[in-house]
Amino acid sequence: MQKLSIKGKNKLNGTILISGSKNATLPILAASILAKKVRLTNVPFVKDIFTMLELLKFIGIKIKINNRNKKRYIELKNDEKSIKTLAPYKLVKTMRAGVLVLGSLLTKYKKAKVSLPGGCAIGTRPVDLHLFALKKLGAKIKIKNGYIIAEAKKGLVGGKINFPSISVGATENALLAACGAQGETVISNCAIEPEVIDLIEFLKKLGCKIKISNRKIIVKGIRSIKAQIKHKIIFDRIEAGTYLVAGALLGEKIIIKQVNPEIIKSELNILKKMGIKVLKNRNSITVFKSKSLKKVKISTKPYPGFPTDLQAQFMVLMTQAKGVSKIKENIFENRFMHVPELKRMGAKIEIRNRVASISGPTKLNGAEVMATDLRASVSLVLAGLIAENRTIINRIYHLERGYEFLEKKLKNCKASIKRI
Repeated sequence: MQKLSIKGKNKLNGTILISGSKNATLPILAASILAKKVRLTNVPFVKDIFTMLELLKFIGIKIKINNRNKKRYIELKNDEKSIKTLAPYKLVKTMRAGVLVLGSLLTKYKKAKVSLPGGCAIGTRPVDLHLFALKKLGAKIKIKNGYIIAEAKKGLVGGKINFPSISVGATENALLAACGAQGETVISNCAIEPEVIDLIEFLKKLGCKIKISNRKIIVKGIRSIKAQIKHKIIFDRIEAGTYLVAGALLGEKIIIKQVNPEIIKSELNILKKMGIKVLKNRNSITVFKSKSLKKVKISTKPYPGFPTDLQAQFMVLMTQAKGVSKIKENIFENRFMHVPELKRMGAKIEIRNRVASISGPTKLNGAEVMATDLRASVSLVLAGLIAENRTIINRIYHLERGYEFLEKKLKNCKASIKRI
């Protein structure tokens, strides 16, 4: 099994191009079931994307991938000749986003059988809210033998969905279902993450009429689908945040390109509070290492709050800040699994309930560590970059799920990192 070997303390200097968003691409791929022909650009070619493409191929979507030049794209075609309304366990078990085909299949083909999903072990993340939304649109649903079996014999009908709590995935499934439902659907207390907005922009290109105001989305079902559409995926704000942290830790000067700074205001504000110099341009951000980092308090919240997907990375940054920094995790109940591994490297971190207290500045030492989930694995990479001696990271398949060209991007900035 492959591992990552990192020799720490190398100063970083250079430019990093941010890839397209994995979390935006996955629901848009699920939405392609509703379309006739779609061409997507700025798609990150990471493991989760290929898993979703395998699922769509199984369902019957024809897929063409161009990965031979800078203008990479994925083309998807639904000729409706041999569509299966089944998403099997073997293709959904490793990726939670597989459940998003439920809304598309149900609204277009009036039935679906989708395996209960898997993914990272960072919390229960039940599909209750997904099913809650679909039932509001008239779906009959039961769970049997690990599968969600959904049916709407006469088709879905628009209705009112008021989520009891905010869920990105449930909002996306509700949108996908509402696009083919008869009449108008009103979705309240919904997620407004940039990835959700990107899905909305894609669905509008399909012909769906959608209005959004605060945390309310009004959807009018598609009457006629456009024959062919093109869409460029937004940048990956979590990848951008990860490299911003790397620059803050070790960068003499790191330029992050292909981003929209307005989308990551929360993250940039935290960096500034910690005393890190950041320069914003229209499509880029330059970050400089600070000699003295200040302590800070963070609470993870739905967008536009601080993202849970950057909690682990910022925790590494806090180990180098003076005083006791704190992170309160409000989204997932089991998202501090990287803490024991960071402590093996010398980090001083205490957990009480859902609050992590990080004391610093602390000298980290290289060690052999194990990745437990996607974002935890990249936090260990960041720790390895600033640690004395060498760090070995096991189970790096987690990284491959969501980071495109990680080693190449860091090597281009003079990091000492390689696979073994």
